[in-house]
Amino acid sequence: MYNWILWFHIISMVSWFAVLFYLPRLFVYHVENGTNNGFVEVVEVMEMKIYKYIGVPAFWATFLSGTALIILSTSHYGMNVFAMGGWMHAKLTLVALLVAYFFSLGRYRLKLKENTAYKSGKFFRFYNEIPTLLLMGIVALVVVKPF
Repeated sequence: MYNWILWFHIISMVSWFAVLFYLPRLFVYHVENGTNNGFVEVVEVMEMKIYKYIGVPAFWATFLSGTALIILSTSHYGMNVFAMGGWMHAKLTLVALLVAYFFSLGRYRLKLKENTAYKSGKFFRFYNEIPTLLLMGIVALVVVKPF
């Protein structure tokens, strides 16, 4: 059962990261084409669908399967992942930052829709790099377990 949940966790995470990588790019297009009402209407629909119909379910699937992996590791396999070293604490800290980032995307999406997001395309280009850095850290911690 553990391996199936791990498989599901990885698939869910990939789906969630697709949203984390693409949604801020849509924000760039949204901001930089703000005067083109027809374009903005289409982008707003895309933003909403990607966040609500892909991002939120993928987030919950990732979160719940990750929680299940921790519980199964501890209860069924006798591994206390929190006693294996600081890598799990560091990983969960980066995951918490990623969750905050995800919900900030939802907030920016609503602000863009209300036309109250006073951020530039350059800001969203920079903001778009945050999940890449967090992913690199998370994967490095899980694979290398440096401490």
